[in-house]
Amino acid sequence: MIWPKGRILFFLRGGRRNCIDIMDSLLIRGARAFDPARKLDAVRDVLISGGRIVRVEGRIEPDGKGKAGEVVSGEGLLLVPGLIDIHVHLREPGGEHKETIETGCRAAAAGGFAAVLCMPNTRPVNDDPSITRFILERAARACGVRVLPVAAITRGLQGESLTDFEALKEAGAVSISDDGRPVSDGKLMKEALERAGRMGMPVIAHCEDSGLAAGGAIHEGEVSRALGVPGIPASAEDNAVARDVALAERTGAPLHIAHVSTAGSVRIIREAKERGAPVSAEATPHHFTLSDRAVRVSGADAKMNPPLRGDEDVEALREALRDGTIDAIASDHAPHSPAEKAAGLIEAPFGVIGLETTLPLTMKLVHDGVISLSRAITLLAVNPYRVAGLAPPSIRPGSPADLTLIDMDSPVSIDPDRFLSKSRNTPFRGWTLKGRAVITVVSGKIVFRRNKEEHH
Repeated sequence: MIWPKGRILFFLRGGRRNCIDIMDSLLIRGARAFDPARKLDAVRDVLISGGRIVRVEGRIEPDGKGKAGEVVSGEGLLLVPGLIDIHVHLREPGGEHKETIETGCRAAAAGGFAAVLCMPNTRPVNDDPSITRFILERAARACGVRVLPVAAITRGLQGESLTDFEALKEAGAVSISDDGRPVSDGKLMKEALERAGRMGMPVIAHCEDSGLAAGGAIHEGEVSRALGVPGIPASAEDNAVARDVALAERTGAPLHIAHVSTAGSVRIIREAKERGAPVSAEATPHHFTLSDRAVRVSGADAKMNPPLRGDEDVEALREALRDGTIDAIASDHAPHSPAEKAAGLIEAPFGVIGLETTLPLTMKLVHDGVISLSRAITLLAVNPYRVAGLAPPSIRPGSPADLTLIDMDSPVSIDPDRFLSKSRNTPFRGWTLKGRAVITVVSGKIVFRRNKEEHH
């Protein structure tokens, strides 16, 4: 069907309009424009045309020079550069019963994310340019969120031989990782860092000592002993982080450490940064919000790898978010079907979803005084782009119009049955939070718009 110019195309689910294609230009009026990279914090009108921001002023009157196709009120709302989630599992190809690229993109847009990096542990694995291209082709048909593929470090994620980094980058991969599995062979990991470093591709490391972690389901501690469930010790992560940090220092190649969960890892990363090592790191909302006690409440919906840790680890992550040791917040969105998660703690797969809860859980840190608003937006919308080797969007004329409009005070009742993700495996069911995306804009187009009654 050919849509007349200026019409709106939308998908309807759960009362929400998604993937909206607007007219050629858009005016966001009276929002609190907040861009920590530019030290911008002021009420501004923002005019968008041709996929880019063309004017940022105190008041813009639509006229012949810049008439907006649509005017959106931003009064009382926070306008920030488009958020990016650098750790997402979209499951397609091969795991479409858990998530598809289309449903994952819709969930990302609803969570306020203009872009996502998708991990390579699909079936088949994204270890070949044809899979990278397949992902990008499917993403082009989805709702408009930018999908940036992460390709595998080793063929089949088997940790035995390196993939063709050059061909994967040419096909569209922005980074490499064997996420879900560690590269246990230190010599191979060193070679991967050296080769990727020469190409300007960051290596995202899943840091885990497989021998120490073998057979474990949750954190090794009081809860695992009380439940009689095999545990994964904190040292399984600490040992692997120490090795990979040492390799990054030796090679001088950028290393990004995924889903940091332990106080020991935080200490190693902090000390490495003090020495000038080319190391960055991310933390997930579940790791900086929950301890392993959540397993008693949520069962397998609180099972992920690395597992939820102890209270001292949660506090160490929060301090690392405050002081800059942790560079980015990422969801590690890992969807699984209800039947898979119903298999029990030992048999259920690792992973929880997070695209639609990451923003409100990060805002909880702000509301609770753990981190500043500036730090929160830096962790979600500035540093992650830099970690991925990408230029972050900005609220200034000439910048690509990737923006997220947030209602900081909107009450959020976490109900996974209303999620746009295909899966429901979250430990936050029933929580009440504050702050979520109202509108997500990518390349000047609204890819998600929340109904007014949902944020007032």
